[in-house]
Amino acid sequence: MSLSVDVYVARAEGGIEVLDVPPGCSDAAGREDWRTEVWGSEPVRSLGARFLPRLATEDLTVAPDEVPAFLAECDLVRTRLARLTEATDDVGRADEVGHADDVRRSLDNIVDAARRASDIGGGIIIW
Repeated sequence: MSLSVDVYVARAEGGIEVLDVPPGCSDAAGREDWRTEVWGSEPVRSLGARFLPRLATEDLTVAPDEVPAFLAECDLVRTRLARLTEATDDVGRADEVGHADDVRRSLDNIVDAARRASDIGGGIIIW
């Protein structure tokens, strides 16, 4: 299984509506085991991250008013991406560069969704 990142908006009658992924965008947020091995890993937690590590125990919902702080956290993770991918690379994996590219692409998709959410006053969910 894989993690997905989606944008949602609040419904007037309560609850949320998950929006379709626009053409040219991706909802891929990494492999399911990345909940603990990447996003909830010690290297991410050691940065002081408070959103992404929650994926280790639950789906992550970021409320509309939290999106700016979430984007700042993603920027922080991006500044340490080389160290993060080195520390979270699968043991014995032949292609360390491939892992780094996969994590970068997934982070790009997460940031893209968060920016789309910010533009419309929505939130995101990673599940």
